[in-house]
Amino acid sequence: MTKTALVTGGGSGIGRHAALALLRAGYGVAICGRREETLRETASLAGSGNDGIRPIRCDVSDPPAVAAMFREIETAYGRLDLLFNNAGANTPSTDFGDLSFEQWKRVIDVNLTGAFLCARHAFDLMRRQDPRGGRIVNNGSISAHAPRPGSAPYTASKHAITGLTKSISLDGRAHDIACGQIDIGNALTPLTERMARGVPQADGRIAPEDTMDVEHAANAVVSMAKLPLAANIQFMTIMATNIPFIGRG
Repeated sequence: MTKTALVTGGGSGIGRHAALALLRAGYGVAICGRREETLRETASLAGSGNDGIRPIRCDVSDPPAVAAMFREIETAYGRLDLLFNNAGANTPSTDFGDLSFEQWKRVIDVNLTGAFLCARHAFDLMRRQDPRGGRIVNNGSISAHAPRPGSAPYTASKHAITGLTKSISLDGRAHDIACGQIDIGNALTPLTERMARGVPQADGRIAPEDTMDVEHAANAVVSMAKLPLAANIQFMTIMATNIPFIGRG
């Protein structure tokens, strides 16, 4: 039986690379995102004639859209073995006193509410399917441990993801549903290219930071996914070795 996976935010960055890595590992993969053109770009990278990636246009912060996406997945595949809850949003670095409600709400709606909606629907399908069970991997961040300056909405959302991960882990035990979190630091994507030019540090400096190949993060997701449901990586941190995370700020 082919295992199936859903990768949210699969149109670019970590989501795109994770979807392709899961496909190489033998999964049937659905990807979702707000922009149909980027989803189709990801699917095209699977190679001509490969129908292993199913693009689904969906805003994860929209409850009816998420419900419709999971109905499509259940109809197409009959089951779901893995959810990689990866979709995310951020705002430019902003001093806390200057943050607007709109900036806050946009990030929380995608990063936290979107993760809840997708995980809740995945959980329900996983407990009903036969054989039952599955795995949910939430994409946290280094920010789930330590914030960057000017990042309150993003940092708060990622700390909340840790609480969501722990709660799903507990409630999932009765249904053979495992839940873990991957915290990724400085995987090189178009969104993180600015790291090489310099980003704000805790002491007020702007300094360049090391990055790592995004494929390392994608392969880490696959390593979490491939475990039997009797075993779980509860938390994994994978990061560029020399980023300023371990040590004094």
